[in-house]
Amino acid sequence: MSGHSKWHNIKLRKQAQDKAKSKVYGKISREIITAAREGGSDPDGNARLRAAIEKARAAGMPQDNVKRAIQRGTGETEGVLYEPVTYEGYGAGGVAILVEGLTDNKNRVVSELRSMFSRNGGNLGASNSVAWLFERKGIVLVPRSAASEDAVLETALDAGAEDMTADETSYEIRTQPHDLEAVKQALEAAGIPYESAEVTMLPQTRVTLGEKEAQQVLRLMDALEELDDVQQVYANFDIPDQIMEAVAA
Repeated sequence: MSGHSKWHNIKLRKQAQDKAKSKVYGKISREIITAAREGGSDPDGNARLRAAIEKARAAGMPQDNVKRAIQRGTGETEGVLYEPVTYEGYGAGGVAILVEGLTDNKNRVVSELRSMFSRNGGNLGASNSVAWLFERKGIVLVPRSAASEDAVLETALDAGAEDMTADETSYEIRTQPHDLEAVKQALEAAGIPYESAEVTMLPQTRVTLGEKEAQQVLRLMDALEELDDVQQVYANFDIPDQIMEAVAA
């Protein structure tokens, strides 16, 4: 499993540990508001809303918060509405970085992003400067303790998954975005719990980093994700295991 995937797994577990933080709830609320505005309030007919509600549940977000966010999205109650934005740039070592956000103020988010990139050895790039290096895929993480590798692989492939890799703690199942829901349902039907399931952007090429560059890139990734307007950050770095363990400690 690549260094970026390892970092992604570490990030997911950190989010689970920090799930009580209001910042996490705020980001999920933005996603729920936007999903409800675009596809309606019924999660059965709105896959994006269903995924956002599942994320809220996993983070321990109160049901009242979820309900209020849906009502804001559908216009039942007043509140700020958010516009989706995508920005691109480079980190230390030439790492390509793709940032997806939801904001009510584009000027603010551009200013904050430019500052974060500059302070951490990178620079904000032009539109389409790095987006072509990424491909949208569904990713499901299953803990190794949940079932045998053969059982997880067979269940996933039968449901339409493309591939599966493993590290010492989890299985990573890869799907086309439109097959993600079917794979989730198949795992649930087989009694195999999963840690997370989401549509993400996977890099097609990777940049291997040394320790100094790895520290700079990971600092930048963390700084970007702390911004309220930022929902997801993707990058094409690869960090050797021994360096990843050192800088992620």
